[in-house]
Amino acid sequence: MKDKDTMVQEEQERPLSLEETFEQIEEVIAHLEAEEITLEESFQEYNRGMKLLQHCNATIDQVEKKVLQINEDGGLDEF
Repeated sequence: MKDKDTMVQEEQERPLSLEETFEQIEEVIAHLEAEEITLEESFQEYNRGMKLLQHCNATIDQVEKKVLQINEDGGLDEF
């Protein structure tokens, strides 16, 4: 059985899916809304959330480019 550090390291090495990223963003929001969060923790969570949002935007941009490429090459209509 893998220890927690090994699992976290493996998770960081593979790109997150959009669904996984959205789940993590929801966790960040919940943590930020908690009353017992410190200012330092809220700053760290904010930065984590911004990185997750950047990952979402990059992933969506890649998908849009692929769809546009398919449209140009295959003559498909936009959906």
